Amino acid sequence: MKTYLASTNAGKLRELEAILSDSELELLIYPDYRETAEDAPSYIGNAILKARALAEQLREAGEEAAVLADDSGIEVDALGGRPGLRSARYAGPESDWPQRRALLLSELQGVPDLLRTARFICVMALIVPGRELLTSLGVVEGYILGADRGRGGFGYDPLFLYPAAGRSFAELAPEQKNAVSHRRRAADALLAALRSESS
Repeated sequence: MKTYLASTNAGKLRELEAILSDSELELLIYPDYRETAEDAPSYIGNAILKARALAEQLREAGEEAAVLADDSGIEVDALGGRPGLRSARYAGPESDWPQRRALLLSELQGVPDLLRTARFICVMALIVPGRELLTSLGVVEGYILGADRGRGGFGYDPLFLYPAAGRSFAELAPEQKNAVSHRRRAADALLAALRSESS
């Protein structure tokens, strides 16, 4: 099933292509995708906003295809759940990932390792023409490290310690991360819902 991803994030596309490679969704980037404001008060709201925006753009272009959108973030307990919905805009809209990670570390200065609990959250929304909107949730628990570790992944991966592996997401090989990540868990739940609806 031809499925356009409502994103221009190359790292996210790479991960989702790998995660969904054996599924019925053939993931593509829509070259004329116009990003929409992510101003909903929840991950699910933002994922639905993005999915509906791209679905409307496809309708305007006379193209019929499925649309997949996700919204994700990292929540740190010692910071009351921040960065959360603002994960990609932490440290300001013009900031880059090293600046966002540096701000996170500065805010956690003095917080002991055992209290640096955090989780990655991913919510997905899938629109298939003629069917009900489907949504799913994926969560993975871990800790925030005291400094970047590893060169893989993207975003907050170098700071996120995945306890089961004893390594950061950025230290895991892509296939290792993709087997356990929040995106994998959300994708698995979404595919289960899609297959259940189709059966």
